[in-house]
Amino acid sequence: MNEVMVGCIALLVLLALFFTGLELPFCMILVGFSGFAYLVDFTAASHMVASDIYETFASYAYTVFPLFIFMGQVAFVSGIAGKLYDSAYKFFGHIPGGLALATVGGATAFKALCGSAVATAATFSNLAIPQMNRYGYSRTLGTGLVAIVGTLGCLMPPTIFLIIYGLITEQSIGALFLAGIFPGLGIALLWILTIFVWAKIVPNLAPAGERSTWKERFASLPQVAVVIGVFLLMIIGLLKGFFTPTEAGGIGVAAVLAMVIIGRQLTFKSYVTALGEGLRTACMLLMLIAGSAVLGHFITVTNIPMYISEWVMSLPIHKNLILVIIFFVYLVGGSFIDDLAFMILATPIFYPAIQKMGVDPIWFGIMIAITVMIGIVIPPVASNVFVVHKLTNTPMSQVYKGVVPFLAGIVVFGAILFVFPQIATWLPQYLMGK
Repeated sequence: MNEVMVGCIALLVLLALFFTGLELPFCMILVGFSGFAYLVDFTAASHMVASDIYETFASYAYTVFPLFIFMGQVAFVSGIAGKLYDSAYKFFGHIPGGLALATVGGATAFKALCGSAVATAATFSNLAIPQMNRYGYSRTLGTGLVAIVGTLGCLMPPTIFLIIYGLITEQSIGALFLAGIFPGLGIALLWILTIFVWAKIVPNLAPAGERSTWKERFASLPQVAVVIGVFLLMIIGLLKGFFTPTEAGGIGVAAVLAMVIIGRQLTFKSYVTALGEGLRTACMLLMLIAGSAVLGHFITVTNIPMYISEWVMSLPIHKNLILVIIFFVYLVGGSFIDDLAFMILATPIFYPAIQKMGVDPIWFGIMIAITVMIGIVIPPVASNVFVVHKLTNTPMSQVYKGVVPFLAGIVVFGAILFVFPQIATWLPQYLMGK
């Protein structure tokens, strides 16, 4: 049995193990170790596993994950999202669909501090849904919007997704962050348009709320300004080379902690909660990366990436159709396995082919992020929909029904970005020459 056949069987075994309920990192380590031991030898496989796990947890580059994750958790437990939502509501709440518009605005601003899609969905499930219920909003609209708005965590900086993609492909994380800004804002604007049109067509769907005075509106802006300031501090520092991504994470954590401590928004109990949740999430993520490293070494030995790259280049079809097929694989794979995990698993396989095709790796990363945004809210592994369902006691079918109109916005913008990649690449090229 040749190495390619061994690799294909191993990937099927990996899928089977995942459905047994075993955590994906351990599935990847088990399959990678077994396959490497079969093709090389047991001693080499043992050394590889020990080395990959140690290097992952000892890597300076990966310290960026716990920092950004902890920053998001502090923002989550301290109520910053509530302040941002309140400010957005004061500006938009008096118009039909205003609460929904405030949810989009508040969540978009919250993404400047939190890179987790699930955390955003959980935050606004507890924050926005009760207010929408109070003003008679459709439950379908409210839950669908909250589930979809969390997906901005894949695209808007600082996002863990783009950091991992940058480390896997050795691309500039600052350039990826810049590339995600316009697509993220563009998708948010399409959601706002969807809400506006939907509320016009069905007036009872999203009634107008209370009108705030201009004094109240301006009084709510300082918190928003501080959040934007922290975001700009990290992005500009990265662009100018003042600090590395890890140092940017450290500065971001320090700035957010200072903000919530000065504002007396953080108790010792909530700090411990943020620390514990951040540590748990970071360890899970690092184990995922370690598992993918072990599996990646085995896949490299099988020569599967090389054969896939050569096969893709030999296909008698247009490059764009090949890209569509690759994105479809990411979408389907992420619908059965956790989307982030599948990205870590699939990118080393497809990336060599992307390089040979001459595709811009920054644009490709943004397109994968948009594909993952779709995967997070479609079955069977729709993590955001599940979170909203559990926190609001809304039937899954009703949440899915509310997701569909907003999902169309992601698909439409993804198609536009596919045709006009400059939407993502212009800003990093202009500011960084990348």
